[in-house]
Amino acid sequence: MEDLNLVFGTSRPVALITGSGAPRIGNCIARTLFARGYRVVLHARESIADAHTTADELDAGGSDTLVLSGDLTDESEAYSVVDRARDHFGRLDVLVNSAASWNSRSLEETTAEDLRDHFEANTVASFLCAQRAGLIMSGQSHGGAIINLGDWATVRPYLDYAAYFPSKGAIPTMTRSLAVELSSRNSRIRVNAVLPGPAMLPGTLSQTEHKKAIHATLLQKAGRPEDIANAVAFLAESTFITGVSLPVDGGRSIGSQ
Repeated sequence: MEDLNLVFGTSRPVALITGSGAPRIGNCIARTLFARGYRVVLHARESIADAHTTADELDAGGSDTLVLSGDLTDESEAYSVVDRARDHFGRLDVLVNSAASWNSRSLEETTAEDLRDHFEANTVASFLCAQRAGLIMSGQSHGGAIINLGDWATVRPYLDYAAYFPSKGAIPTMTRSLAVELSSRNSRIRVNAVLPGPAMLPGTLSQTEHKKAIHATLLQKAGRPEDIANAVAFLAESTFITGVSLPVDGGRSIGSQ
């Protein structure tokens, strides 16, 4: 808690994690931050029951968690989720944009609607939440931190995700842009991104595909959701890092295979 006090002041900091209901990386980030001393706002669109279960497990009916639902592709709903998080706890110190959409489809089958849907979910929603949270943080003496989740594979995209990769490829540029914009309003606001690698491999992968994904990393192993969550916590609490997109991929993005 001493480190958190130095970064965020003496009151227990508040973190909003979008897309943190389902038992995936966002949920692990929420659990990790709670364990580090944050009050946590779990957001979900469809996995609201999972979010409530997580809140109960973490807080046992206490007052240090909050569950919110909303369609973040809708401007008014995105703003409302951020505002309700701040209003409930009286402050907002960290935003983690982990809500995402990804659908596999061949290039021949990819439509303009597919592209728009992915940009709305992965780019527009992250921007809207970061915009609103950043402007709230600009009025706080200690500022705050925003962490966007991108994808290591935007530098080495693979087949059948032609709509998904452009939407995630925008995250590093958006991160740098918001870092510039928000620091001009409050120099204690930091905006960074984490680019996860194979940290939670889909259960649908064959044994051969699973081995291939692992052997393609320099470290010859799959990562864990905790690896991503720990990187998020590091960036949230590092007061001299902003505008950075950090690959957490076991060296996958620079591997030669």
